[in-house]
Amino acid sequence: MKLKALLVFAALLLFVTACGAKEEEGTAQKKEEMLPITVANWSQLITEQTNLLVDEQKGFFKEKGLDVKVVPGAGGGDAIKNILSGQADIAFTDPGSLYFALDQGEKLKVIYNIYPQNVFNVVSLKESNITKPEDLKGKTIGVYSLSSGTRQNLLVLLHKAGLTEKDVNIVEVGISNFAPLMQGQVDATAATDTGLFMAKQKGLGDVNVMDVKDYLNIPSDVFVVTEKTYEEKKDELQRFIEAYRNSAQWMLENPKEAATIAKEVAIDGKDEKVNAEIIKLRNASSVSADTNEENLGALNAAILQEGADTYQQLGLVKNKLELEKVVTEEFTGEERQ
Repeated sequence: MKLKALLVFAALLLFVTACGAKEEEGTAQKKEEMLPITVANWSQLITEQTNLLVDEQKGFFKEKGLDVKVVPGAGGGDAIKNILSGQADIAFTDPGSLYFALDQGEKLKVIYNIYPQNVFNVVSLKESNITKPEDLKGKTIGVYSLSSGTRQNLLVLLHKAGLTEKDVNIVEVGISNFAPLMQGQVDATAATDTGLFMAKQKGLGDVNVMDVKDYLNIPSDVFVVTEKTYEEKKDELQRFIEAYRNSAQWMLENPKEAATIAKEVAIDGKDEKVNAEIIKLRNASSVSADTNEENLGALNAAILQEGADTYQQLGLVKNKLELEKVVTEEFTGEERQ
Protein backbone atom coordinates (compact mmCIF):
# COMPACT_ATOMS: atom_id res chain seq x y z
CA MET A 1 0.00 0.00 0.00
CA LYS A 2 2.83 2.36 0.91
CA LEU A 3 4.56 1.63 -2.37
CA LYS A 4 1.33 2.28 -4.27
CA ALA A 5 0.83 5.60 -2.47
CA LEU A 6 4.41 6.63 -3.23
CA LEU A 7 3.93 5.81 -6.91
CA VAL A 8 0.73 7.87 -7.05
CA PHE A 9 2.46 10.79 -5.31
CA ALA A 10 5.42 10.59 -7.69
CA ALA A 11 3.08 10.60 -10.69
CA LEU A 12 1.21 13.64 -9.37
CA LEU A 13 4.49 15.46 -8.70
CA LEU A 14 5.69 14.72 -12.23
CA PHE A 15 2.39 15.98 -13.66
CA VAL A 16 2.49 19.26 -11.67
CA THR A 17 6.13 19.84 -12.59
CA ALA A 18 5.39 19.25 -16.27
CA CYS A 19 2.43 21.65 -16.16
CA GLY A 20 4.58 24.31 -14.46
CA ALA A 21 7.31 23.91 -17.03
CA LYS A 22 4.79 24.15 -19.85
CA GLU A 23 3.27 27.30 -18.32
CA GLU A 24 6.71 28.90 -17.94
CA GLU A 25 7.51 27.96 -21.52
CA GLY A 26 4.24 29.53 -22.67
CA THR A 27 4.95 32.75 -20.71
CA ALA A 28 8.46 32.96 -22.12
CA GLN A 29 7.14 32.39 -25.63
CA LYS A 30 4.49 35.08 -25.10
CA LYS A 31 7.21 37.53 -24.00
CA GLU A 32 9.29 36.66 -27.05
CA GLU A 33 6.29 37.37 -29.28
CA MET A 34 5.87 40.92 -27.90
CA LEU A 35 7.30 43.34 -30.45
CA PRO A 36 9.40 46.17 -28.96
CA ILE A 37 8.78 49.72 -30.13
CA THR A 38 10.23 52.96 -28.75
CA VAL A 39 8.53 56.36 -28.89
CA ALA A 40 10.72 59.48 -28.66
CA ASN A 41 8.63 62.04 -26.80
CA TRP A 42 9.01 65.82 -27.23
CA SER A 43 8.75 66.34 -23.46
CA GLN A 44 8.86 64.62 -20.10
CA LEU A 45 5.97 62.22 -19.46
CA ILE A 46 3.18 64.69 -18.75
CA THR A 47 -0.55 64.65 -18.03
CA GLU A 48 -1.70 65.57 -21.51
CA GLN A 49 -0.11 62.34 -22.78
CA THR A 50 -1.82 60.11 -20.21
CA ASN A 51 -3.30 57.79 -22.84
CA LEU A 52 0.21 56.94 -24.05
CA LEU A 53 1.39 56.13 -20.52
CA VAL A 54 -1.30 53.81 -19.14
CA ASP A 55 -0.43 50.49 -20.73
CA GLU A 56 0.31 48.88 -17.38
CA GLN A 57 -3.22 49.75 -16.25
CA LYS A 58 -5.16 49.47 -19.54
CA GLY A 59 -3.07 47.30 -21.86
CA PHE A 60 -3.85 49.05 -25.15
CA PHE A 61 -0.45 48.24 -26.64
CA LYS A 62 -0.02 44.85 -24.98
CA GLU A 63 -3.28 43.74 -26.59
CA LYS A 64 -1.65 44.44 -29.95
CA GLY A 65 1.45 42.45 -29.02
CA LEU A 66 3.63 45.51 -28.45
CA ASP A 67 6.10 46.32 -25.70
CA VAL A 68 6.15 50.13 -25.88
CA LYS A 69 8.82 52.29 -24.27
CA VAL A 70 8.52 56.09 -24.15
CA VAL A 71 11.76 58.11 -24.08
CA PRO A 72 11.48 61.66 -22.65
CA GLY A 73 12.85 64.56 -24.69
CA ALA A 74 13.43 68.30 -24.71
CA GLY A 75 11.44 69.49 -27.71
CA GLY A 76 10.15 68.18 -31.02
CA GLY A 77 13.59 68.52 -32.62
CA ASP A 78 14.98 66.26 -29.90
CA ALA A 79 12.36 63.63 -30.71
CA ILE A 80 13.33 63.66 -34.38
CA LYS A 81 17.04 63.41 -33.51
CA ASN A 82 16.24 60.28 -31.52
CA ILE A 83 14.64 58.53 -34.51
CA LEU A 84 17.40 59.67 -36.87
CA SER A 85 20.05 58.23 -34.53
CA GLY A 86 18.17 54.95 -34.14
CA GLN A 87 17.43 55.53 -30.45
CA ALA A 88 13.70 55.33 -31.16
CA ASP A 89 11.25 54.16 -33.81
CA ILE A 90 8.58 56.87 -33.65
CA ALA A 91 8.86 60.61 -32.93
CA PHE A 92 6.09 62.45 -31.06
CA THR A 93 6.87 65.83 -32.59
CA ASP A 94 5.52 69.11 -33.97
CA PRO A 95 5.20 70.17 -37.63
CA GLY A 96 7.86 72.86 -37.23
CA SER A 97 10.48 70.30 -36.19
CA LEU A 98 9.32 68.09 -39.05
CA TYR A 99 9.72 70.94 -41.56
CA PHE A 100 13.22 71.76 -40.28
CA ALA A 101 14.34 68.12 -40.62
CA LEU A 102 12.86 67.82 -44.12
CA ASP A 103 14.57 71.07 -45.07
CA GLN A 104 17.87 69.45 -44.09
CA GLY A 105 17.17 66.57 -46.45
CA GLU A 106 16.05 63.96 -43.93
CA LYS A 107 13.83 61.17 -45.28
CA LEU A 108 10.74 61.01 -43.06
CA LYS A 109 7.13 59.87 -43.05
CA VAL A 110 4.16 61.30 -41.13
CA ILE A 111 1.92 58.41 -40.03
CA TYR A 112 -0.65 59.85 -37.57
CA ASN A 113 -2.16 63.20 -36.61
CA ILE A 114 -2.04 63.32 -32.79
CA TYR A 115 -3.51 66.80 -32.26
CA PRO A 116 -5.07 68.19 -35.46
CA GLN A 117 -5.90 71.45 -33.68
CA ASN A 118 -3.25 74.16 -33.30
CA VAL A 119 -3.04 74.80 -29.53
CA PHE A 120 -0.78 77.88 -29.68
CA ASN A 121 -1.99 81.37 -28.84
CA VAL A 122 -0.93 84.94 -28.07
CA VAL A 123 -2.27 86.37 -24.81
CA SER A 124 -2.46 89.97 -23.59
CA LEU A 125 -4.08 91.75 -20.64
CA LYS A 126 -7.50 93.27 -21.34
CA GLU A 127 -6.28 96.80 -20.71
CA SER A 128 -3.70 96.46 -23.52
CA ASN A 129 -6.57 96.35 -26.03
CA ILE A 130 -4.70 93.91 -28.28
CA THR A 131 -7.48 92.02 -30.03
CA LYS A 132 -6.11 91.22 -33.50
CA PRO A 133 -2.66 90.43 -34.95
CA GLU A 134 -2.31 93.93 -36.43
CA ASP A 135 -2.40 95.33 -32.87
CA LEU A 136 0.91 93.60 -32.11
CA LYS A 137 2.89 96.06 -34.25
CA GLY A 138 5.52 97.80 -32.13
CA LYS A 139 4.74 95.65 -29.10
CA THR A 140 7.05 93.57 -26.90
CA ILE A 141 6.08 89.91 -26.95
CA GLY A 142 7.39 87.12 -24.77
CA VAL A 143 8.17 83.60 -26.04
CA TYR A 144 9.47 80.49 -24.26
CA SER A 145 12.63 80.60 -26.35
CA LEU A 146 13.69 81.70 -29.82
CA SER A 147 13.74 78.05 -30.96
CA SER A 148 10.34 77.17 -29.51
CA GLY A 149 6.96 76.58 -31.10
CA THR A 150 5.74 79.73 -29.34
CA ARG A 151 8.05 81.87 -31.50
CA GLN A 152 7.28 79.94 -34.69
CA ASN A 153 3.54 80.27 -34.21
CA LEU A 154 3.86 83.93 -33.26
CA LEU A 155 5.63 84.51 -36.58
CA VAL A 156 2.80 82.70 -38.36
CA LEU A 157 0.28 85.00 -36.67
CA LEU A 158 2.28 88.11 -37.61
CA HIS A 159 2.64 86.86 -41.17
CA LYS A 160 -1.13 86.53 -41.52
CA ALA A 161 -1.39 90.21 -40.57
CA GLY A 162 1.30 91.31 -43.05
CA LEU A 163 3.83 91.86 -40.24
CA THR A 164 7.31 90.43 -39.72
CA GLU A 165 9.58 89.83 -36.76
CA LYS A 166 11.09 93.28 -37.38
CA ASP A 167 7.73 94.92 -36.62
CA VAL A 168 7.74 93.69 -33.01
CA ASN A 169 10.17 93.13 -30.14
CA ILE A 170 10.41 89.41 -29.32
CA VAL A 171 12.05 88.50 -26.01
CA GLU A 172 12.85 85.13 -24.42
CA VAL A 173 11.18 84.81 -21.03
CA GLY A 174 11.44 81.07 -20.31
CA ILE A 175 8.71 78.61 -19.42
CA SER A 176 7.14 80.88 -16.81
CA ASN A 177 6.41 83.39 -19.54
CA PHE A 178 3.15 84.61 -17.98
CA ALA A 179 4.94 86.21 -15.03
CA PRO A 180 6.45 89.01 -17.21
CA LEU A 181 2.99 89.61 -18.69
CA MET A 182 1.39 89.88 -15.27
CA GLN A 183 4.19 92.22 -14.15
CA GLY A 184 3.86 94.46 -17.22
CA GLN A 185 7.30 93.62 -18.61
CA VAL A 186 5.81 92.50 -21.95
CA ASP A 187 2.69 93.57 -23.82
CA ALA A 188 1.74 90.03 -24.84
CA THR A 189 3.05 86.52 -24.54
CA ALA A 190 3.00 83.56 -26.93
CA ALA A 191 1.90 80.35 -25.24
CA THR A 192 -0.35 77.27 -25.48
CA ASP A 193 -3.83 76.43 -24.24
CA THR A 194 -2.48 74.42 -21.28
CA GLY A 195 0.02 77.16 -20.44
CA LEU A 196 -2.81 79.69 -20.37
CA PHE A 197 -4.88 77.42 -18.12
CA MET A 198 -2.03 77.03 -15.63
CA ALA A 199 -1.44 80.81 -15.63
CA LYS A 200 -5.09 81.41 -14.78
CA GLN A 201 -4.70 78.97 -11.90
CA LYS A 202 -1.86 81.18 -10.63
CA GLY A 203 -3.83 84.41 -10.71
CA LEU A 204 -3.77 85.68 -14.30
CA GLY A 205 -6.68 88.12 -14.65
CA ASP A 206 -8.87 89.05 -17.62
CA VAL A 207 -7.06 88.59 -20.92
CA ASN A 208 -7.52 88.76 -24.67
CA VAL A 209 -6.57 85.55 -26.45
CA MET A 210 -5.70 85.20 -30.12
CA ASP A 211 -5.72 81.53 -31.12
CA VAL A 212 -3.29 80.77 -33.94
CA LYS A 213 -5.66 78.08 -35.22
CA ASP A 214 -8.06 80.84 -36.29
CA TYR A 215 -5.40 81.93 -38.80
CA LEU A 216 -3.49 78.71 -39.61
CA ASN A 217 -4.77 75.50 -38.09
CA ILE A 218 -1.84 73.15 -38.65
CA PRO A 219 -1.57 70.21 -36.22
CA SER A 220 0.20 70.71 -32.91
CA ASP A 221 1.79 67.23 -32.95
CA VAL A 222 2.14 64.25 -35.28
CA PHE A 223 3.82 60.84 -35.22
CA VAL A 224 6.84 60.74 -37.54
CA VAL A 225 9.15 57.87 -38.56
CA THR A 226 12.14 57.56 -40.83
CA GLU A 227 11.58 56.08 -44.28
CA LYS A 228 13.77 53.14 -43.19
CA THR A 229 11.50 52.38 -40.22
CA TYR A 230 8.44 52.88 -42.43
CA GLU A 231 9.70 50.25 -44.88
CA GLU A 232 11.03 47.76 -42.33
CA LYS A 233 8.46 47.88 -39.50
CA LYS A 234 5.07 48.23 -41.14
CA ASP A 235 3.45 45.55 -38.98
CA GLU A 236 4.67 47.17 -35.75
CA LEU A 237 3.60 50.62 -36.95
CA GLN A 238 0.13 49.37 -37.89
CA ARG A 239 -0.28 47.77 -34.47
CA PHE A 240 1.01 50.88 -32.73
CA ILE A 241 -1.37 53.24 -34.54
CA GLU A 242 -4.35 51.00 -33.82
CA ALA A 243 -3.41 50.79 -30.13
CA TYR A 244 -2.73 54.50 -29.83
CA ARG A 245 -6.05 55.35 -31.47
CA ASN A 246 -7.83 53.04 -29.01
CA SER A 247 -6.04 54.75 -26.12
CA ALA A 248 -6.99 58.21 -27.42
CA GLN A 249 -10.61 57.11 -27.76
CA TRP A 250 -10.52 55.80 -24.19
CA MET A 251 -9.29 59.17 -22.91
CA LEU A 252 -12.00 60.98 -24.88
CA GLU A 253 -14.67 58.76 -23.34
CA ASN A 254 -13.16 58.46 -19.83
CA PRO A 255 -11.53 61.81 -18.91
CA LYS A 256 -12.25 61.36 -15.19
CA GLU A 257 -10.55 57.95 -15.06
CA ALA A 258 -7.63 59.33 -17.08
CA ALA A 259 -7.25 62.25 -14.64
CA THR A 260 -7.07 59.78 -11.75
CA ILE A 261 -4.50 57.51 -13.40
CA ALA A 262 -2.42 60.56 -14.42
CA LYS A 263 -1.51 60.95 -10.73
CA GLU A 264 0.46 57.69 -11.07
CA VAL A 265 1.98 58.03 -14.53
CA ALA A 266 2.62 61.75 -15.22
CA ILE A 267 5.33 63.82 -13.55
CA ASP A 268 3.00 66.84 -13.34
CA GLY A 269 -0.11 64.87 -12.37
CA LYS A 270 -0.36 65.50 -8.62
CA ASP A 271 -3.62 67.48 -8.72
CA GLU A 272 -6.51 65.45 -10.12
CA LYS A 273 -8.67 68.53 -10.80
CA VAL A 274 -5.88 70.17 -12.78
CA ASN A 275 -5.31 66.87 -14.61
CA ALA A 276 -8.96 66.81 -15.61
CA GLU A 277 -8.79 70.30 -17.13
CA ILE A 278 -5.57 69.55 -19.04
CA ILE A 279 -7.02 66.29 -20.37
CA LYS A 280 -10.18 68.15 -21.40
CA LEU A 281 -8.06 70.57 -23.45
CA ARG A 282 -6.02 67.80 -25.07
CA ASN A 283 -9.12 65.79 -25.88
CA ALA A 284 -10.54 68.84 -27.67
CA SER A 285 -7.35 69.19 -29.71
CA SER A 286 -7.49 65.50 -30.73
CA VAL A 287 -10.60 65.88 -32.86
CA SER A 288 -11.39 67.83 -36.03
CA ALA A 289 -13.65 67.82 -39.07
CA ASP A 290 -11.29 65.25 -40.61
CA THR A 291 -11.43 62.91 -37.59
CA ASN A 292 -15.22 63.25 -37.48
CA GLU A 293 -15.45 62.09 -41.10
CA GLU A 294 -12.70 59.46 -40.80
CA ASN A 295 -10.83 58.03 -37.79
CA LEU A 296 -8.87 59.65 -34.99
CA GLY A 297 -5.44 60.44 -36.37
CA ALA A 298 -6.71 61.27 -39.85
CA LEU A 299 -4.09 63.21 -41.80
CA ASN A 300 -4.58 66.18 -44.09
CA ALA A 301 -1.57 66.68 -46.35
CA ALA A 302 -2.98 69.96 -47.71
CA ILE A 303 -2.99 71.59 -44.25
CA LEU A 304 0.55 70.39 -43.51
CA GLN A 305 1.58 71.72 -46.93
CA GLU A 306 0.07 75.12 -46.11
CA GLY A 307 2.13 75.15 -42.93
CA ALA A 308 5.31 74.25 -44.82
CA ASP A 309 4.68 76.97 -47.41
CA THR A 310 4.14 79.52 -44.63
CA TYR A 311 7.38 78.48 -42.93
CA GLN A 312 9.20 78.96 -46.25
CA GLN A 313 7.65 82.40 -46.73
CA LEU A 314 8.80 83.31 -43.22
CA GLY A 315 12.34 82.15 -44.01
CA LEU A 316 12.19 79.44 -41.36
CA VAL A 317 12.92 76.82 -44.05
CA LYS A 318 14.79 77.41 -47.30
CA ASN A 319 13.41 74.75 -49.61
CA LYS A 320 10.01 74.06 -51.10
CA LEU A 321 8.79 71.00 -49.19
CA GLU A 322 6.45 68.46 -50.77
CA LEU A 323 4.34 67.11 -47.92
CA GLU A 324 2.25 64.92 -50.21
CA LYS A 325 5.31 62.67 -50.56
CA VAL A 326 5.85 62.63 -46.79
CA VAL A 327 2.33 62.03 -45.45
CA THR A 328 0.98 58.47 -45.58
CA GLU A 329 -2.53 57.39 -44.62
CA GLU A 330 -1.57 53.73 -44.80
CA PHE A 331 -2.00 53.16 -41.06
CA THR A 332 -4.97 55.41 -40.28
CA GLY A 333 -7.73 53.45 -42.01
CA GLU A 334 -10.10 50.94 -40.46
CA GLU A 335 -8.64 48.71 -37.74
CA ARG A 336 -7.62 45.24 -38.87
CA GLN A 337 -9.63 42.36 -37.45
